[in-house]
Amino acid sequence: MSNEYKITYKTENTYDNWVNNAYWQFLIIPMENDTQHDVNVEFSNSLFADNDHSINGFGFKTIRVHPKIKFKQINFEAQFSFIKDDIDPFDFPLDLDDTLANDRIKELDFKIDFESFLKRTTLTSLPNRTSTNFEFDSVNSIFENLQNLNDWTFNYIQFKTGVTQVDTELKDVIASRQGVCQDFTHLFCAMSRKNGIPARYVSGYLNQEHGLIGDSQMHAWAEVYIPLVGWKGFDPTNNIMANTNHIKVCHGKDYKDCSPLKGIIYSQGQNKTKYSVKVQSQQQ
Repeated sequence: MSNEYKITYKTENTYDNWVNNAYWQFLIIPMENDTQHDVNVEFSNSLFADNDHSINGFGFKTIRVHPKIKFKQINFEAQFSFIKDDIDPFDFPLDLDDTLANDRIKELDFKIDFESFLKRTTLTSLPNRTSTNFEFDSVNSIFENLQNLNDWTFNYIQFKTGVTQVDTELKDVIASRQGVCQDFTHLFCAMSRKNGIPARYVSGYLNQEHGLIGDSQMHAWAEVYIPLVGWKGFDPTNNIMANTNHIKVCHGKDYKDCSPLKGIIYSQGQNKTKYSVKVQSQQQ
């Protein structure tokens, strides 16, 4: 089975004074992978500036815009249509020899191969002195420990908008125990890496038609590498594994690698930005 998806992404930008020069980079295109295909992209802006398509350092598609005229307002609109195949998160043997997997994560070449997703970053660094901790239980398999970590993270943080920013560090999230999907994901990644399991931050869209909780614009979840299995997605905001409702755009070490919009604006005064994302699906 598969689903036909249509996503509409809009942003409106208004400035008090003239903008004499500006550069934007959008990282919002659904990626092509084993379960997402036939991706069609339509992207426009109200100034009719050229759109340059490029690939970022992690291999994901970006759109760059550099208007040639000064302005006080610019709107962007993107429409994506694609096919998303149904995903069974448990499509692997659950009776694998976990001794081999545990031995593998201790090997030097494993740590070198996955170094980027094992190291701490500014946004995935746990405070040196904190009682907040999640230790893997040696009795459980790696997969069972990750499921328990998903549940632990879900229960540790209360989902609440407006209390954190995109650059909020874990020490502040842990202190307030409140945040949004990026905070859940940063904490999950930090604990996974602390226990020797590579974890990467994933940015994408969430189909909320089935009651899932997430940001109204872009959602975040994690992918972890389980030896003998491969990369598997976990959504600690909803305490589930990533499934057909999760539309991946990109991954990186943390939010900074996956920011959907980066820009440099040469202007003075204040500005207002409005975003809207609409996700629609229809089963084929």
